[in-house]
Amino acid sequence: MTLLCRAPGIAGSIVVVTLFVQFGAATAVAQTAPRAADPAAGSGAENPSAVLAVQVQELRQALETMQGQIADARRDADALRLRLQAMESQVAALTGTPTPPAAADPIARIDALSQEQDLLNAKIADHEQTKVASGSKYRVRLSGLVLFNVLGTRGSVDSLDLPLLAVRQPAGQTGGAFSASVRQSWLGLEVFGPRVGGATTVGDLSFDFFGGFPITAQGVTEPLVRLRTARMSLQWEHAALIAGQDTPFFSPRSPTSLASTAYPALSSAGNLWVWTPEIHIERRLPVSDTSAFSVQAGVLDPLTGELPAQEYSRVATAGERTGTPGGAVRAGFQRNLRAERTIDLGVSGYFGRQAWVPHDTTDSWALAADWDLPLTRVLAISGEAYRGEALAGFGGGASAAVVFDRSLDTLRRPFAVPSAGGWAQLKVTAAPRLEFNSAFGLDNPSRGRVLHAVPIAIVDPGTVSRNASAFVNAIYQARSNFLFSLEYRQLWTTGLDDFTRRARHVSFSTGIGF
Repeated sequence: MTLLCRAPGIAGSIVVVTLFVQFGAATAVAQTAPRAADPAAGSGAENPSAVLAVQVQELRQALETMQGQIADARRDADALRLRLQAMESQVAALTGTPTPPAAADPIARIDALSQEQDLLNAKIADHEQTKVASGSKYRVRLSGLVLFNVLGTRGSVDSLDLPLLAVRQPAGQTGGAFSASVRQSWLGLEVFGPRVGGATTVGDLSFDFFGGFPITAQGVTEPLVRLRTARMSLQWEHAALIAGQDTPFFSPRSPTSLASTAYPALSSAGNLWVWTPEIHIERRLPVSDTSAFSVQAGVLDPLTGELPAQEYSRVATAGERTGTPGGAVRAGFQRNLRAERTIDLGVSGYFGRQAWVPHDTTDSWALAADWDLPLTRVLAISGEAYRGEALAGFGGGASAAVVFDRSLDTLRRPFAVPSAGGWAQLKVTAAPRLEFNSAFGLDNPSRGRVLHAVPIAIVDPGTVSRNASAFVNAIYQARSNFLFSLEYRQLWTTGLDDFTRRARHVSFSTGIGF
């Protein structure tokens, strides 16, 4: 191919050299050949006209030969140009890059195309080395995060690895601790299936090691595997159908924290979140090249935050005993800005029923708004605010979904706990690989409703009536998949006794993704 590519230039050189050789040879012959006899000059004289005629004839034959060579070279160049264009189109289709403009020098085009082919071959070789074998013909991708956390705590908390509440200090304890853990590492599998009805099918699973501890001598360092999410989806250009276990689609945001991967940051402190079985549809409505509206609607398992009644057999919770699912809807607006910045706004609502006592139901509902607003190229704010009742199943706060009237002269009757809360985060992108995040979250149940239902004489001081948390962190991306983070977190948990318990939590985290 290289010789063919250089054919036009070589042919031109041959033509020029051949002309010079022929001209020189003819001149030499004219100077050195014996002259033809001239009748006017006698029998020994030479004839210049005859010699010149011979030289002209030889030059004409050489010129015709070179013209044929030039025509052949042009045909080769045209064929080569077509091959180049076809190869460039194939490479552009495989790499997803636009076809480069035609170069003035065919050799330069060949070199550029060769470099692109080498890069493509390297990517293919890398893919062949790292692909995951599948029992089907469809592609499977493995991903995950190996995460190591070093933790220090001051005050008493409900969990050393990832505290959600500040609790009363047990007798005999110092009120501080140091620990390290890899429990928040996680694994994910993603499968890309066939096209169905014009839609792309995708499924994924994710696991971590936050499922508890075996009761053994080494149980602290032998955490149990836990299922996080399991989803299937049909994805069209402007629509999607998603089913499985996932975060509530009507509350899609969470603050940024490498120290909180087992649970989203600010869970139980204003972040509506739980992994719940659900099915929903999404419709995207573009209004321009840079903006679109979206609508999501679906049903969810009406979870209530109750502990499982049995270890191995599943028993219906208060929400599931109603025989009807919960329903939710969210409307959003997205607009793409420059420098990969996007405005994203949403409003949502949820409604479900809970059957805590026979022949009676309690309403569970929420109205929420969420936002992600880039203020500048460096600053962005995000967050969520909500108001509702009986929301313990969505983890927005640490309070129960309902309280019961325990007066001796009345029947046992549930009261839905009203709550309002939310969270807000400020993100500072100091450099392409360095960001700082600061966030605050609060869940504030209605103390009046709780105290009205529960007589003062039997108030449990450990019952949470308000829970707040705040953190500040720095996340450094040393490489595309190598991360470091330092985070400081403060917790404030208030009980019905009006006493606020405080705790501080410092974590250093490092992780490598794959």
